[in-house]
Amino acid sequence: MSLALTKLSIRSAAATRILTHAEQAATALGIAVVIAVTDEAGVIKGLCRMDRAPLISIDIAQDKAYTAASFGVPTHEWHDRIKDEPALLHGLLKAPRFTILGGGVPIVQDGALIGGLGVSGGSAEQDLRIAQAALDLARTGA
Repeated sequence: MSLALTKLSIRSAAATRILTHAEQAATALGIAVVIAVTDEAGVIKGLCRMDRAPLISIDIAQDKAYTAASFGVPTHEWHDRIKDEPALLHGLLKAPRFTILGGGVPIVQDGALIGGLGVSGGSAEQDLRIAQAALDLARTGA
């Protein structure tokens, strides 16, 4: 029996492409954001802070990407999942880097989790829109 595990992970070139698409989507909305892409383990693969994006968004974008990669669940879905479970609510909210702020999405290819994407700087809805647009464009090869 092998002691090794084979895992898929996002390529650096794909992370860069996602960052570019997210920056374009944010520019189209007229907002400045921070975009973070992680691998499947939540380790940073790429980060972009647009001019005038809030400084605090650097950490928030990374936390959104980390949370999405850690669980394979968009960050905005967590509130409804934990709001009625006090132990889970208090436990997860104390976990370092875990966030329920919208704008973090898992990056999935062929059913396999390969990374996480986090966007911060706009409203939760804007951040999510930017993240989804970036992934859609990256998947089409645009």
